Amino acid sequence: MKIVETPIQVRYQETDMMGVVYHANYLVWFEIGRTAFVDALGFKYSEIEKKGVLSPVIDATMSFKTPVRYGDEAYVRTWVKEYDGLRVTYGYEVMHGNEEIAVTGETKHVIVKQENFRPVSIRRRFPEWHQAYLEAMESDS
Repeated sequence: MKIVETPIQVRYQETDMMGVVYHANYLVWFEIGRTAFVDALGFKYSEIEKKGVLSPVIDATMSFKTPVRYGDEAYVRTWVKEYDGLRVTYGYEVMHGNEEIAVTGETKHVIVKQENFRPVSIRRRFPEWHQAYLEAMESDS
């Protein structure tokens, strides 16, 4: 499967009073990773949105293993975990610079029409994107 690694700059304002990254910020990092993954497939969300569709999150999960602190080296690993032509689930691992896992998680998305939020089939509306997802799930890179 194709995995994209995206460096994360751990900023002071992302930490809480305990000096660790506040839990909600990992969702932002997941989004950074997801956007980088889509870019690596050769697509841009901004271009897709110009076609009148959006990609909302319909489910998200996270599991915390070890804390990330201000100044730590970190990166997010992103891949397509599941895809059925309509829904796509991205998997994530936030990693310390020493390759220790800090957080794991996933987000599930659908593509919807912007005007009414009705689901759109990626398979039919964006066949090249559909094919890229299938290939990413089978890839060895």
